Amino acid sequence: MPNDELFSSPIEVRGPLQSTRSPRDREPNDVYAEKLFQWQQTRLQKRLDGEYQSQVFRLSELVGGNLSTPLSVSRVRIEGASKTRPGFLARVVNPYFNDGAVIQQQSTLETVLQKTKEITYALARTQLFKNIVPEIETPQSSLAGVNEVDLVFRCEERSRLSLKSSTEVGNGDASASANVRLRNAFGGAEDLEGSVAYGMKTQHTYRLSLSAPLTGSMLTRGELTTYAIDNDYQAWASCKEAQKGVKAAVSTINSFGQHELSYQAVMRHVHSLTPDASMSIRRSAGTSLKSSIHYNFIHDTRDDSVMGRRGMYFKLNHELAGIGGDTSFAKIETESQASRQLFKGLHVSLATRAGFLYPLGGKATMFSDRFKLGGPLNVRSFRHNSLGPRDHGDAVGGDTYWAAGLSFIGDLPKKPHWPLKPHVYINAGKLSTLDRTQPLKNALRDAVLNPSISVGIGLIYRFDPIRLEVNFGMPLVANKSDGYQRGFQIGFGLECL
Repeated sequence: MPNDELFSSPIEVRGPLQSTRSPRDREPNDVYAEKLFQWQQTRLQKRLDGEYQSQVFRLSELVGGNLSTPLSVSRVRIEGASKTRPGFLARVVNPYFNDGAVIQQQSTLETVLQKTKEITYALARTQLFKNIVPEIETPQSSLAGVNEVDLVFRCEERSRLSLKSSTEVGNGDASASANVRLRNAFGGAEDLEGSVAYGMKTQHTYRLSLSAPLTGSMLTRGELTTYAIDNDYQAWASCKEAQKGVKAAVSTINSFGQHELSYQAVMRHVHSLTPDASMSIRRSAGTSLKSSIHYNFIHDTRDDSVMGRRGMYFKLNHELAGIGGDTSFAKIETESQASRQLFKGLHVSLATRAGFLYPLGGKATMFSDRFKLGGPLNVRSFRHNSLGPRDHGDAVGGDTYWAAGLSFIGDLPKKPHWPLKPHVYINAGKLSTLDRTQPLKNALRDAVLNPSISVGIGLIYRFDPIRLEVNFGMPLVANKSDGYQRGFQIGFGLECL
């Protein structure tokens, strides 16, 4: 009987497991396929992130604790640069070491990592590669020492050929251009570039240039350029001018700024005179040759070249003509700008320009060399190149000029990130001919006094790297010969006063 009772009595089994009727690991209650997949992906990503952070921490500890370990570079290898000459790559890499391609240098792990970083930046400055991955590997050479490694840079080269076309409309002018660029033309970071542009005022422009680095640091470059330009000046000078020239330049960058020294030879041809052209324009008609040396310097600390809120900009252009040719002169032109934020949403910009042209050898200045002033991009509320001396309606240019502009630029309410900005401006400037019958001091004083002045308001729209202005202004002070323009005016360009 006891055994019968044992087998006949019901047995209640209680497992040690907890109830699984409620989610324990934040899994969805309704286990649909899509929700379950998203939940699993989130858990996997969290796990991978944790493992990655753990590995980074361990690697940082490993590297940080062995920075003083003796380690030297056996060889530098650059892979994936099939279109680039090995000799050029050696020029880029060798300045960071004492010897040539095979380098024996006693150093530490910290030194090797620093060299790897510097070489990566140097390769990036060539602008030949869109992707550079540095690695430290065991040396391939059987003669390498125990504490030697190879620096390997796996690169992906950029496309050599690029085509670009664009159209521009502004200031009563419209143009269309096409540009062809062959990058790394001969395997040494050379750029071969050609461009063609057709417009209304600048009727056509042809340009072909070849530039190449002169040093492994890529900070000094040489450039050869040939060009042909045909400008239409009939709207303000009753003529057209064609220019054909060549230019050889060397440019470099240092801690002070950008420098360029160049030689230019330009053949100018003033042609297509209108029937009512003035005698000054008629005397300038024909062909002339200019042979000159240029020096350009630019120092720019602005946070934005289009609408800077802080920083300074200074540009100096000096030209000496007379090394052969039909004209001899010394010419200097400066441009500066300073911007500062007054408070959040409003900043002030002060810009100045000035130029001085002095003839040499007793020769008079020529129409093609003189300064022109006026228009929506410099002294606003005046027509394009309409300031200064005139001869029967033709603006003939001047030998000296200055211009200044003060602008207050703000943000739209609740839209500070928009590229559209309102501004209020006051502009002043004067263009005149240097009177050489007076003492130089008196002539310069007359060139500065009695400027033309204008004020206005408008909108600025940023098209990086240029800007479009739509302004409503009026002249406050104007000389009798100035061509002023009341009301709306549109400007479109790179540099604005």
